Amino acid sequence: MGWKIIPFEKKVWLSSPTMHGEELQYIKAAYESNWMSTVGENIDETERLARELIGCKAAVALGTGTAALHLAVKLAGVQPGDKVFCSDMTFSATVNPVTYEGGVPVFVDSERETWNMDPRALEKAFALYPEVKTVVAANLYGTPGKLDEISAICEAHGATLIEDAAESLGATYKGKPTGTFGKYNAISFNGNKIITGSAGGMLLTDDVQAANKARKWSTQSREAAPWYQHEEIGYNYRMSNVIAGVVRGQFPHLREHMEQKKAIYYRYKEGFKDLPVSMNPFIEGEMEPNFWLSCLVIDEEALARQVRSDSEALYLREAGKSSPTEILETLAAHNAEGRPIWKPMHMQPVFRMNPYVTASGNGRGKTNAYIAEDRGENVGEDIFRRGLCLPSDNKMTKEQQEKIIEIVKSCFA
Repeated sequence: MGWKIIPFEKKVWLSSPTMHGEELQYIKAAYESNWMSTVGENIDETERLARELIGCKAAVALGTGTAALHLAVKLAGVQPGDKVFCSDMTFSATVNPVTYEGGVPVFVDSERETWNMDPRALEKAFALYPEVKTVVAANLYGTPGKLDEISAICEAHGATLIEDAAESLGATYKGKPTGTFGKYNAISFNGNKIITGSAGGMLLTDDVQAANKARKWSTQSREAAPWYQHEEIGYNYRMSNVIAGVVRGQFPHLREHMEQKKAIYYRYKEGFKDLPVSMNPFIEGEMEPNFWLSCLVIDEEALARQVRSDSEALYLREAGKSSPTEILETLAAHNAEGRPIWKPMHMQPVFRMNPYVTASGNGRGKTNAYIAEDRGENVGEDIFRRGLCLPSDNKMTKEQQEKIIEIVKSCFA
């Protein structure tokens, strides 16, 4: 069989917005009513829809998911110098809000069953740093972490759990929606998420009083006075009524988008069954991901040699083997968008001196240096080394996806 594959005429995206029409109706309503700022029916209705879908008592619509995480960290009471346990393999938005409040992220390694925070590593982290009172755990690529174990560990140590559910809206763990396991939780409506407002995010909590405080902070902390009275620092974080209109029109299509993403995941899984690769995992029977992004990891014995600097990568072509860099460059050459797996936070230049804890012992402890005598496994580093995110756009046709599968297969020829 030949491997000459004609590039796509129209780009196949990683994950782009999928609009339906209702969004325009609510944007137009905001325009015609002249409620274009941070007050209006769309905001109220979007918050109601989120409360109803997720099953929480309070939702605060904000400009970004990062803003929601920042206010969650602030509500948790993080003070300058406080250490905070954070997922290691995630997007930097999970971690940056800790630094906004002067906190010090302590990174906790992933486990292989879900790629999320390892409860064993979290227990070890508490043994090293028993003073920690806040944990920020992300659900990677739409798959829940072991949230009951993480919640129980936090409770046992008197720590507040913040659940970063930015990527996992609609997913469930043991029948319970993500975004409800933490005391404070965040979701995102960024342009590439399962539903979108072009931007936007939401803080979710059962603490109505805390939600009201966050809502006040998000509108510059204006006091109830006839003039602009400010007694504490505030932020310009509130969602606009226009963006809320887009989100409002997207909510009815969440399940539809999830089913499309799920079909993409399983088509990849079937298409790659004869390749030395595996898909991003989840625990069947315990969790239902939203399948936001489909990812693959190359088996160790089939991994071709590659090296990466902080900004570049080189690889060698080897018969029967491939590398994430080769696959991503080949996809790009055929006009399809992939992405590397999130580079773990402890590998990022800005956080390279932060503590890092793994379940097996290898990592950076209180000395901020690798423990030389320990040769344990670094799960996040390994997944980053061997993995990549595949085109997962829910507008991708079956024919386009079949072509993507052939492109990936060609890299192992």
